[in-house]
Amino acid sequence: MGEVFAGRYELVDPIGRGGAGAVWRAWDLRRRRYVAAKVLQQGDAHSLLRFVREQALRIDHPHVLAPASWAADDEKVLFTMDLVRGGSFAHLVGDYGPLPPRYVCVLLDQLLAGLTAVHAEGVVHRDIKPANVLLEATGTGRPHVRLSDFGIAMRKGEPRLTDTNYVVGTPGYFAPEQLMGAEPDFPADLYAVGLVALYLLTGRKPDSQALVERFLEYGVPNAPQGVPEPLWQVIATLLNPNPEARFRTATGARKALASAVELLPEPDIDDEPIEVFDQLGPLPEGFGPDGPIRAAPRIVETEEFPESGGFRLPAPQARVRTASGAVPRQPAASAAGPLAGATRPYTSVPVADEPAPVRRAPGPRARVVVPVLVVAVLCFAVGIWALTAA
Repeated sequence: MGEVFAGRYELVDPIGRGGAGAVWRAWDLRRRRYVAAKVLQQGDAHSLLRFVREQALRIDHPHVLAPASWAADDEKVLFTMDLVRGGSFAHLVGDYGPLPPRYVCVLLDQLLAGLTAVHAEGVVHRDIKPANVLLEATGTGRPHVRLSDFGIAMRKGEPRLTDTNYVVGTPGYFAPEQLMGAEPDFPADLYAVGLVALYLLTGRKPDSQALVERFLEYGVPNAPQGVPEPLWQVIATLLNPNPEARFRTATGARKALASAVELLPEPDIDDEPIEVFDQLGPLPEGFGPDGPIRAAPRIVETEEFPESGGFRLPAPQARVRTASGAVPRQPAASAAGPLAGATRPYTSVPVADEPAPVRRAPGPRARVVVPVLVVAVLCFAVGIWALTAA
């Protein structure tokens, strides 16, 4: 069995690793279900403060994967989230390459819906990228997106944990104003969504710097190969180097995306269906779908007696009475238990509600007195008969 954290979370196996901590599949002993547990990897004050900020987020939305609970144990801390099994956008593109435009629009719509809820809480994510957008394992059904990893997210107005000369995030997914040292804001998240959209449509990581140069040279450049023009107009607005020219909110981007979908060609009936399958490995030995597999309790066999109808009693309650009425002494139980050193298990007999009468063999006096009494009774009877006859 795995390590039990804070008496509640049994760590099963690692399923991911980030800059600040490792993510484990864990069994929640209280709620009796598997969860994802992020365990803090570093113990310095800076990492701990980021961890505290992340676990404090409570955003209840179907397309957001936010922390649900936290626990501390000695020098370690963790928080838990729902266990999402379908992998990330990176897994999906790795399996299928460039994705169909209509399918991408479904993914983007859900991502923007989750981002709307995040921004409504005043939180800037700051690390939107394919690996941080997860999927439920829905098979060939409608996909279900979950925006995750709020490790460097911050609320607008909170003090920054890094110097203004440093940029936090993933290289290649920075907005141009981030590289200039601007304060984190919602349009930077929307720029990253545009880069993720290009990744899904082209199957490769976009070159953000080259995109900026093309925008500066051509205004709005032509659509990349394989990207329909109506959809490109939405993505180009997300990717505008000028944050004032982008969508101001994720809700505005969703509305524009919905209008673009109506102009897209119908999907080809021969297109391969996209399947989002379970990306997690099998459970390790000792764990099953319903949690840890505990050893079954050991059953000590006892002898059965035909007259008892199969009824058994534990060994310490067994009592066997001898003909003289004495109860033989039981062997003393050792520290190892009542069966230690026994060559065979204790036996037991059923105990009735009332004690059975004790039957004893007749002694020498009984063998003399009984015949004398019989003779006396006979003599008395003969005498009575003789008097009556006279």
